[in-house]
Amino acid sequence: MSLSRAEAAIISAREIVDSGLSYLKSKDNPEDHQVFLYDLAHANSALAIAESFLPYADKGNEEKEIVEVFLADSLRSIAGMSFGREETWGISKSALENLNNYVSTHGTPQKYSQVSSYRPRSHLNDELELVAETFRRFGKEHIEHHAEKVHREDLDVPEEIINGLSELGCFGLSIPEEYGGSASGAINDMYGMVIATEELSRASLSIGGSLITRPEILARAIERGGTEEQKRSLLPKIAAGELMSAVAVTEPDHGSDVASITMSARPEPSGGWKLNGVKTWCTFAGRADLLMVLARTNPDTSQGHRGLSVFVVEKERADGHSFDFQQESGGRMQGKAIPTLGYRGMHSFEIAFQDWVVPEDSLIGGIEGEGQGFYLQMAGFENGRLQTAARAVGVMQRAYEEAVNYSQERTVFNSSLRSYELTQVKIGRMAAIIQACRQYTYDVAEKMSMGNGALEAAMIKAYSCKAAEWVTREAMQIHGGFGYAEEYVVSRLFVDARVLSIFEGADETLCLKLIGRRLLSK
Repeated sequence: MSLSRAEAAIISAREIVDSGLSYLKSKDNPEDHQVFLYDLAHANSALAIAESFLPYADKGNEEKEIVEVFLADSLRSIAGMSFGREETWGISKSALENLNNYVSTHGTPQKYSQVSSYRPRSHLNDELELVAETFRRFGKEHIEHHAEKVHREDLDVPEEIINGLSELGCFGLSIPEEYGGSASGAINDMYGMVIATEELSRASLSIGGSLITRPEILARAIERGGTEEQKRSLLPKIAAGELMSAVAVTEPDHGSDVASITMSARPEPSGGWKLNGVKTWCTFAGRADLLMVLARTNPDTSQGHRGLSVFVVEKERADGHSFDFQQESGGRMQGKAIPTLGYRGMHSFEIAFQDWVVPEDSLIGGIEGEGQGFYLQMAGFENGRLQTAARAVGVMQRAYEEAVNYSQERTVFNSSLRSYELTQVKIGRMAAIIQACRQYTYDVAEKMSMGNGALEAAMIKAYSCKAAEWVTREAMQIHGGFGYAEEYVVSRLFVDARVLSIFEGADETLCLKLIGRRLLSK
């Protein structure tokens, strides 16, 4: 199928983004221009997804139209960012005309309405389709009926869900076979992880898709920097679901500024380490058996991220919203769940460590791992960002389905809600955005399976999480007053989606400190 106009439009959009990037590079301190850099990061993310989405058009006529609509949507967004700042962005007249011509042809209400009648397909191979069907069925049969009650009453994740996912091998999807997982080193390993995360999030973000993210982050850090003994003692138990984990990185005063954390780990004369400090937003820390704790082993704070190390801290399981553990040596670990708008069930804790002693082998990598914590933590978070993008896709997909079903059933002014152009345009845009994000998660999974894709993982995380806010909002809006009622699923999806742009790297930090910096360094 001919996509020459689409390719020409993308070349023009790339010219605009690159021109903006050149303008920033010409400044003495480009990172001081935060608004411009933030917009540029999002523009580049949207464009990268659109570029990657083009081959999807070869799979059929419906797929081609979905690609065209998404591209028109992305080009309109990029043009909007640069509107009134054309000179700063360095936009040529011909580039702007190309964008305008493409959007005026493929970004019309009629095009969106047409796409709204399609049901986008992922075109997975048989093996991956089986993975999708397996986790979709598990979500419907074992998660969905718990989701609303857990959300409204802020209950714990039911043990039957954890046990069921353990039986499916869900916690070992990216752990190598030699350490008890199912990863063989093939590209399908990462595909499977992304697909499983999406399907479980479709049932519930908090008690479904997020359950496999925390083990993934810790396992990746151990695999990357742990000693052979740590790998053989911990990874098989993580893969089997015997040891569930949580991540304790963020601190109350530092948020996303990981390099500035102050929690200390000091060597004990008798061996081991003594931990002191406070961590916050430690999701699932109550139920977890292991905490992945980032602490400062070098007391010289001027060392920044070079003075940080990662510890695997064992703890007892705790039900509910608080815990208080004490050691015979006098150490204490206290945790209290932070009440949240949504994303309930796993509970996010603030944890205070007071002279909490851990053995020497708790330090990931042993003595050679001292000072390597920042890098090990970031390695785990790269996968976490991709999984968060997949979680966003799952939440969007469920919101889209709820909106479609409700619009077909609801009659307004003697006509089906689905028959109105405005409803169709919203649903058509949802369909295009969701499929583009889904396809890009697959592409990034392939890159990451080959040891690349860190920048792309950040871009799909940034884009899809903001998109999830729009999709869930419009799905709620289509429901009208009922969308605001807790008895309808969309109300939960809306408040759950809001957290996606905050955790695993706040949107602003991700765009300015990771995506923006990497673009400037190219």
